[in-house]
Amino acid sequence: MAASYDQVVLFGDSLFQGATDILEGFSFQAALQKHCIRRLDVVNRGFSGWNTEDALRYLPEIFPAKSSDYTGPRLRYLLVLLGANDACHPWSLPTQFCPQEEYKANLKKIITHPNITAHDTKVLLVAPPPLDETRIYQYDIEENGLDKLTRSAANSAQYSQLARDVAAEVPGTVLIDLQDALTKHAITLTPEYDAKNPQHHNGDIPLLGYMDGNDGKGFRGALGRLFPDGLHLSGEAYRVFFDLVAPHIGPFPELLDEKDVKSEFANPFPDWKILATEREEKKKAKSQ
Repeated sequence: MAASYDQVVLFGDSLFQGATDILEGFSFQAALQKHCIRRLDVVNRGFSGWNTEDALRYLPEIFPAKSSDYTGPRLRYLLVLLGANDACHPWSLPTQFCPQEEYKANLKKIITHPNITAHDTKVLLVAPPPLDETRIYQYDIEENGLDKLTRSAANSAQYSQLARDVAAEVPGTVLIDLQDALTKHAITLTPEYDAKNPQHHNGDIPLLGYMDGNDGKGFRGALGRLFPDGLHLSGEAYRVFFDLVAPHIGPFPELLDEKDVKSEFANPFPDWKILATEREEKKKAKSQ
């Protein structure tokens, strides 16, 4: 039987499909594969435009049932990032909108699906990132002539909170709070940000990327740098994302560590130094 590596699967929408791209000299998927090299394979199952309804519908085809004679790789880690499209407003056509309660139920069904749990998979559920509503205004209203926004910062934040709720309600689920991390990162990059300014902060809510009214004006801060089109991540944003995820994958022992063969992440193929030593031992045995 051929040896195979267990898998880390990125399951979601365009935010994972785009994780293969090299942006500002950085690729999320390449960085994660380097982190897991010779231990786990990183597999991308990001589908641009998908919402949780779509993901749940095709999950059995993407992750086949693990039967008693299953010999494929184990799904060791599953990263789920869905919600950016569910949070579209219902008037956007063709609609990707998914009502909040349905979104929450779909997320639960995805991460507890028998085809996933059969692998004893560690699930990392990502709270979708913020968006730059002022840039969405430019795209929807000014560039495409729509009469209202297809997405809003406040609605997006509500879906992120639902993802947090699901992570808290499903035992063993790891929350990757990308919404919070990128908002805080944007604040650190915005020296003029003032938590006491009502145009910058409202209660517990930083207003980066929120419009002041209906004219497209608002306080973007560094969100424009992290979300070039208002929705999709820049290379810098993907770096922040990677730094959140990497500590939860592994840890991996050194290749030559004696404990390696007993590790749950034992490399199916030996280090070259081990192979070289074996060759030398064989040569010595033949010469005797």
